[in-house]
Amino acid sequence: MGNSPCQTTGAKKSRIFVFLFLLLCLNVSSSEARRVHLTPEQQTQLANADSILIRVLALTEKGPADHLPFLKTITSRLQELNYAVITDPAQPHDVEFKIKCEERKTWTGTSSTGGDVDLPDAPDRLWKGPACLLTYRLDHRDLDWKKEIRTSFPDAVQAAKEAKVANAGDYAMMHLNQRLEEYDFPILLSAEWGQVDRLLQLLDNPNTPKLRKVKILSVLSELNAEEALPKLTQLLETTDLQQETIKALAGAGIDSIPLLIDFFENSTQPTIRSEAAKTLGNIAAKTGDPRTIPPLVNYVSTVLPQIKTSEDIDFPLLTEVVWAIGKSRWEGSFKPIGQLQEKVWLIFDNSKEMADLREATSWTYKQLDLDGHVS
Repeated sequence: MGNSPCQTTGAKKSRIFVFLFLLLCLNVSSSEARRVHLTPEQQTQLANADSILIRVLALTEKGPADHLPFLKTITSRLQELNYAVITDPAQPHDVEFKIKCEERKTWTGTSSTGGDVDLPDAPDRLWKGPACLLTYRLDHRDLDWKKEIRTSFPDAVQAAKEAKVANAGDYAMMHLNQRLEEYDFPILLSAEWGQVDRLLQLLDNPNTPKLRKVKILSVLSELNAEEALPKLTQLLETTDLQQETIKALAGAGIDSIPLLIDFFENSTQPTIRSEAAKTLGNIAAKTGDPRTIPPLVNYVSTVLPQIKTSEDIDFPLLTEVVWAIGKSRWEGSFKPIGQLQEKVWLIFDNSKEMADLREATSWTYKQLDLDGHVS
């Protein structure tokens, strides 16, 4: 016996509900999925942390090494963000920052929460060469934040021999300390602790190198930092950082939407418009705010009649716009994306740019065609 229309409709609604539930589950950020849960009290403690106790352990194959060069480097780097550095455990401190540097890394086992190997700068379980492991503790509790720096060479003995250096342990420690001087762990810690003010102060410092400002803007894009919006708005006047600043606006949340729409619709620079479209898509995925998608769909509707050949397509911009549209299901998106999908497959073009646009269009069409997912 066949199903009744009511049963079919009910089954479809059930599948739609399950599909949407799975989407919500999969939308959890990687940081949320991989870290120890912080209580509100711990979040407040970290946000207000100012004094940091530094503990350094340096080990070579022959035994303990001089830890003072590491201590000097770490102290200098943390003071750049105006942290008070403590070296005496008996003195009051807010957070304990630990660094373990080894000539030959010892296997540390799997992470208690799993998946850390997928994160940037995470400990590499296959690496057996010189490495430093960076962690921190709050109230004597490890909060499972782990970063690792490594030398460019996997074997200190062989590298020291080629450099005509007698002591392989000292050679490894020297190179690890150089990596600590380059690695921007203070910015990562400030972002981890939600200390946006420190990041903005460093961003505002005229002596901060451009590459470091780009790093700050990168971490701000991942934070829910509405307080950063005024500074980011001001930075948009700095043309050499506009693209990075627009990306960082995703972290400022829904308050940045009008500004992003303005840049998308009115900027004369295609790269700025592309970055604005991408950021609007990211905000749409995080918040579902209905203002994010219509300007992007309007762009597609506007360029559709003009597309006759590949020469009529601004591939970088249109591709980014299409990807962004797929981040949130808005009913007005379905028809123009469907029409665009038909056009891009009718145009004879085997270029990578067209392949990328076709991929984006097909993916977005599938995201919008919810009935297609559950039928």
